[in-house]
Amino acid sequence: MISVGPLALALERLFAVLGIVAFMAAASWIGRRHGKDSDKAAWRALLVGLVAARAGFVGQNWSAFAVEPLSIFYVWQGGFFPLAGLAAAAISLVLSLRRSPALFPTGMAFVGSAAAALIATSLFLASSQRPLPQGLVLHSLAGEASALDDRKGKPFVINLWASWCPPCRREMPMLIEEAARSPVPILLANQGEDATKVRTWLDGQRLTSAHILLDSDQSAAAAIGSAGLPATLFVDSKGVIRELHVGEISRAALLAGLRELD
Repeated sequence: MISVGPLALALERLFAVLGIVAFMAAASWIGRRHGKDSDKAAWRALLVGLVAARAGFVGQNWSAFAVEPLSIFYVWQGGFFPLAGLAAAAISLVLSLRRSPALFPTGMAFVGSAAAALIATSLFLASSQRPLPQGLVLHSLAGEASALDDRKGKPFVINLWASWCPPCRREMPMLIEEAARSPVPILLANQGEDATKVRTWLDGQRLTSAHILLDSDQSAAAAIGSAGLPATLFVDSKGVIRELHVGEISRAALLAGLRELD
């Protein structure tokens, strides 16, 4: 995770961006040696790959996107099917360069950059699967304590948010809606704000407070190691953090994460 002020960006997205940059730089260099065909083919493959990766994710999670069709275009929330994108990009490269001497070096650059990004992402995701720290206690708006240790044995989701955080505010109506009907508990843990301020903001947005909890001293964020907001953790029945989604989460990504906990 990298932080930008109080906000954070997921490292797996950074790895994907770096992989793309490396491939495009290599394609540009190859283009100078073998003609511009490889450069144009690389841009074409990039576009085809991104569209295919997004389309694959949308297809996998159509029930969530059907509720909010415009969210298909909210690519800043994440949500791509990498294998579909890589396969489509590879096919595009082969078709574009099938008669060009640039096919082999461009293909090798594509395979190398894709492999490096996938390996880095896999290692990062594996490292994020760790036990949820013990001793964390949140409080309801009424002041009642809720120990997360008591939830071990059943999966749950924790979303860390604050009313001053723009992406938190955008995702909150959807999170509250899904929390109300999800069989897996979704805990919405406000970071560092008091009950009065949280109630005032919720009332102003006409949102229910049923699933809102307070982490006034931000102990959850500190223990988990989340340096920015929002952050959503998917915790399995053994108390292991299976996934940490940093940044605004879409309905599709939330439901996909919940399915993985079953």
